Amino acid sequence: MSANMSEPTLGAGDLDDPYALNPRDIQDPPKTWRGKFRFLGPGMITSAAVVGSGELLTATTLGAEVGFLLLWLVLVSTFIKVWVQIELGRWSISTGKVAVTGYNEVPPKIAKRGWMAWLVLLMFIQFLTSQAGVISASAFAFSALLPIGGEPFSFVSIGSWVAILVAIAIAIHITNKYTVVERISTALVMLIAVFAIVMVFAIQGTEFSWNAGDLMEGMRFQVAVGSFGVALSMFGLTGVGAGEITAYTYWCVEKGYAAWSGRNDGSEAWVKRARGWISVMKLDAWVAWFVYTISTAAFYILGAAVLHPQGIVPAGDEVMTTISSIFSTEVGRWGAVVFLIGAGLALFKTIIANVPSLGRQVGNTLAVFGAFDWNDQIKRDRWMRAIMVILPLVWGLFGTIVSSPLALVVLAGILNAVYLMGVAAATVYLSHRQTDPLVKDGKFFAIMLVLSAIAVFFVGVMGLVNMF
Repeated sequence: MSANMSEPTLGAGDLDDPYALNPRDIQDPPKTWRGKFRFLGPGMITSAAVVGSGELLTATTLGAEVGFLLLWLVLVSTFIKVWVQIELGRWSISTGKVAVTGYNEVPPKIAKRGWMAWLVLLMFIQFLTSQAGVISASAFAFSALLPIGGEPFSFVSIGSWVAILVAIAIAIHITNKYTVVERISTALVMLIAVFAIVMVFAIQGTEFSWNAGDLMEGMRFQVAVGSFGVALSMFGLTGVGAGEITAYTYWCVEKGYAAWSGRNDGSEAWVKRARGWISVMKLDAWVAWFVYTISTAAFYILGAAVLHPQGIVPAGDEVMTTISSIFSTEVGRWGAVVFLIGAGLALFKTIIANVPSLGRQVGNTLAVFGAFDWNDQIKRDRWMRAIMVILPLVWGLFGTIVSSPLALVVLAGILNAVYLMGVAAATVYLSHRQTDPLVKDGKFFAIMLVLSAIAVFFVGVMGLVNMF
């Protein structure tokens, strides 16, 4: 029975099992803007996963290569994907299901499993390469600041920092609590956003200062000759990717949006509740979009303003050491130290968000293939805990052995384009076949969803073409 009150009283973490859709968890959504902001959170976890390797390494490198010319791509690459994310979140609230469970219901079936379920299984490889590259790059930044047992970039120092970061990631997530993930992600996202903005304005007054004219040049919707490949990688890596879009459904459920709406019983009361919580979810997604777009644009501007005029296009970890050395010369030693700390944290928070995010996707996929019953809370929690220990250990080992984080994340971006194609197709299908029409938003949103899916497909196809 729905609670009749002006604002809801339960918060994230108050639900025994948000996946169960227990009738006693039902409550009305907030009616005021202030009330809605109290129930944001899933988007901050998404932002923590988004602003990392793609933004710090690829966006900065693209800015260094072509200057301000492709600044517009930052806005397009982040904006165009949000519509798919919101629609999949709407489906999740409407049905109470999470992404991989839904993917398994998308035809055609292959050996009694949906083709998208098989794709997610194959994407375990992409999960490995992308996160190994991120944890290695994060260790590189911290080792440059505080080497352990040798030279800053020695195998011993990098390996030691990887071990430290892996241990921290495991310690944070061993409890498997949504509230822990949300609070840490929110704090890190806001810290990195402030850091990125401070760094961009720190170069004002130096020979690398930028002005409004530079920004206007970057908004002219042009693509420089020879930069299409890097631009494609940037599109795949900036903004929400397939993994973040998929993970968003788990966070929406664990926050409580689906449980608070309740199971769809066809009543007007359910429609009203569901639309209300979907409204909160949409606000959550757009606030997150604003935060990670600002951060991504800031990293791009650093590359365009500081590196491009000098003709420097660093690769991999050189992005961090090159910019930090320039900050040390132009701003002072504090600038270099702050940059390396911020860069390391920006990369590491991706790991902090992706350990539980990918842990849930891996666990849900294994459940789809019969490893355990996803609806059994005890078994689900046990599997998640084990996976969230195994993932960072494997990433850390692989990241220590492989020495080129940029090569890893660019490859992951191209592979991610394939996954994006599948996620876009599955989202459109699930929206059409399973989402209650009474909680949809009308023709404008439907058009934007189709445009978003088409754009994602185009990038996916071009990614495959460029691979071969």
